[in-house]
Amino acid sequence: MKASAILINHIKQCESLRLKAYRCPAGVPTIGYGSTKGVRMGMVITAAEAEGRLLNDLTQFENYVNSLNVCKTQGQFDALVDFCFNLGNGRLASSTLLKYIKANKPVSEIQKQFLRWNKSGGKVLRGLTIRREWEAKRYGE
Repeated sequence: MKASAILINHIKQCESLRLKAYRCPAGVPTIGYGSTKGVRMGMVITAAEAEGRLLNDLTQFENYVNSLNVCKTQGQFDALVDFCFNLGNGRLASSTLLKYIKANKPVSEIQKQFLRWNKSGGKVLRGLTIRREWEAKRYGE
């Protein structure tokens, strides 16, 4: 499976387009739509380059989620790819969320697991809450 246009548009809304490198809240140099690979402070890109970076960055998360062989729908795939794009493959790999998916728990229980991942530095962040709600909803589609 590949990321849908729905997911790509969602990521663009969540990440916003930044054509000049900046430091994300974690202090990592970031550019475009949340791209961190090879980014240096002072770097500037075009909107077309940002789009290319996003699609390229998505590949590693698509490949990882595909390797799990757990998605039955495009919605499930998009939800897990977005989760990994935002938090990393390792977070999904070690999560109760993935354990629930592999155990074929009811979708409603799986959706609740997405919602647990809305904190940064121990604090609930509105942006993360909105993102996890989107993933939970998309997972059920």
